[in-house]
Amino acid sequence: MQADPNGVLTGTHFIDGDHACCEGALAAGARFSSGYPITPSTEVVERFAARIPKVGGTFIQMEDELAASITLMGAVWAGAKAFTVTSGPGFSLMMEHIGFGVMTETPCVFVDVQRGGPSTGLPTLPAQGDMMQCRWGSHGDYEMIALCPNSPQECFDLTIKAFNLSEQYRTPVMLMMDEVVGHMTERVVIPAADEIEVTPRKYTTKPPGEFFPYRTDGDLVPEMMKAGDGYRFHVTGLTHDERGYPEFTPAMQAKLIPRLMNKIRNNVKDISMFDEDTENAEIVVVSYGITSRVAQRAIDMANERGIRAGRLRMITAWPFPDFKFEELATRVKAFVVPELNMGQMSREVQRAVNGKARVLPVHHPGGAVHHPEQILDVILEATR
Repeated sequence: MQADPNGVLTGTHFIDGDHACCEGALAAGARFSSGYPITPSTEVVERFAARIPKVGGTFIQMEDELAASITLMGAVWAGAKAFTVTSGPGFSLMMEHIGFGVMTETPCVFVDVQRGGPSTGLPTLPAQGDMMQCRWGSHGDYEMIALCPNSPQECFDLTIKAFNLSEQYRTPVMLMMDEVVGHMTERVVIPAADEIEVTPRKYTTKPPGEFFPYRTDGDLVPEMMKAGDGYRFHVTGLTHDERGYPEFTPAMQAKLIPRLMNKIRNNVKDISMFDEDTENAEIVVVSYGITSRVAQRAIDMANERGIRAGRLRMITAWPFPDFKFEELATRVKAFVVPELNMGQMSREVQRAVNGKARVLPVHHPGGAVHHPEQILDVILEATR
């Protein structure tokens, strides 16, 4: 395994999605990870632990997911790009610190390799049951960015994208994988480091006496600094002023929370990514992650029967792209939404469509993927 001086393992490889995710993190500049073993995500940090001594960085196995999810925050404020990886109950334990990352505007990445639940559920089998949890799992009002790869190649590419978005908007970003994508092995092409777009951290150039860690210059995203550079700053999950000091007033809450939300809400169209083929469709199949690969077979089967079925694969799940569904609802008959849960993102589709077209979910409790015929049956129902 040969890597360039930046630690990027270039060339063509046959690796699984978990390992590709690790390589994406390294290519994005991640040099710190803290984690706790849990199926089916462990392989990401196992590879990171083996690779990171060769490129100059640190992996720490913590005593639990709570420790893992807060340790990476400290690494970020010390100047590192950092991430953690988990699944199932571990993701639930991390919710408090995801909210902390939002409130403190700590750029970092959380990788969730989804498995069947609730509780310990199906540790080694796939599901997509964490989609609402990744958006709403922490308390309070906030926005979230979440990406959904459907191949090992996208595990690499979207991990880099997740780090870039976290730096651009100074917020935690979720990479919502699933067990099948994490464990499938496919061809992954890793370009040279100088061909990979990496967003640098937005460090301030202001001198210490003039810098406020939560003051913005019009784009709603404040500049950062790191420990050891002579800046005085305070990092707290409490409602805080521009200095980072707690201020328990309704006026400060009314100033801070809308800014945290609007820096993402105002950029939904820039953040949103799709794989779309809807030009002549009367039925649009909406999917994400591993389900999108099964759904494509169902779409092909429907087209073979003369049905004008198209696809909308959501690469970005959050923020939810209402604008896309509002536009499609004016020209299609129905949306079919297969997913490995009992109805999560399908409800968001229904909300966005707002009665202008039918929305037909294809539920599946997880443990295995859909059969294409299950999705085809609902496509046929949508034409009636």
